[in-house]
Amino acid sequence: MQSRNPVSRTGRPRSAAADTAILAATRDALVELGWSRLTLGDVATRAGVAKTTLYRRWPGKNELVVDAVAALFDELEMPDRGSLAADIEGVVLQFAAILVRPETKSGLMAVVAESTHDDALRERIRASIVDRQKRLVLEGRARAQRRGELPPEPDPEEAARAVDLIFDMVAGAVVHRTLVSAEPVDREWAGAFTRVLVMGLGPGRSQ
Repeated sequence: MQSRNPVSRTGRPRSAAADTAILAATRDALVELGWSRLTLGDVATRAGVAKTTLYRRWPGKNELVVDAVAALFDELEMPDRGSLAADIEGVVLQFAAILVRPETKSGLMAVVAESTHDDALRERIRASIVDRQKRLVLEGRARAQRRGELPPEPDPEEAARAVDLIFDMVAGAVVHRTLVSAEPVDREWAGAFTRVLVMGLGPGRSQ
């Protein structure tokens, strides 16, 4: 007689297709209804799933919207463009293009505002968006080190601090430019920003 799989007793496996449909429906609802009118019931209807299915995955609207926005940022890539500067410029333009989407603006601004008085939500934003996208900094630095454009950093703590700083500089500048100043991030701006980031502001910087 076949032995039972112990995993089968823990319940039905989570469906990736249902997750994708729910997150897409959340983004659609954000654009159409806005943050204040979005409800989990409406999202469940749009996604074609039972409300209980949604509640098993997300405890509330805040967490659902964070994950819906985080999925957009997972589209970011850093293809090898031949140099550190070109790599940074490429990801800056991608990042800005995601930020100006209506669903990103609605969701990101809303959960950031909510997180000012919700420590658990702030931690979810950090884990689901910030920490997850630091992979791009790690990838870009490693590639630049292999090219000889950046020196290796044998101290793990110093390397981690450098990753945090680079991420904060890039993300902070692009978010401020697109969502606060409401100015375009075009190739001219991305190129100028990249030159400052890579070369600094000293008198020896190339013009």
